[in-house]
Amino acid sequence: MAEHNETGKAGEEIAAQYLRSKGFTILETNWRWGKNEIDIIAEEKDWLVIVEVKTRHSSDFGDPEDFVTRQKQKLLIRAANSYINRYAVKKEARFDIISIVLRGKNPEINHLVDAFYPTL
Repeated sequence: MAEHNETGKAGEEIAAQYLRSKGFTILETNWRWGKNEIDIIAEEKDWLVIVEVKTRHSSDFGDPEDFVTRQKQKLLIRAANSYINRYAVKKEARFDIISIVLRGKNPEINHLVDAFYPTL
């Protein structure tokens, strides 16, 4: 596996553990719709939470969350709509970003709640 794939996988595992520690229920990881993928789909109280995880080894070139582009947001929104329709989800949905910088033994985790809104 390529190093960037290993970094991403490690970040997604850290993010899932973090969310569980905050009381979230993880419904899906790496859920695919066509070529699009949602890293984590979770529930928190009355919310369906669509989570994009961005992981880097440093923030020298910008914070990881800065790399969730408008195009990526559109793809996440489309995939989330597919999930919601397929499973007849009745909860309100929101889009969070979990940004992780892997430095030493304690990764830096930044959880952006309602990071962007579903406008196409």
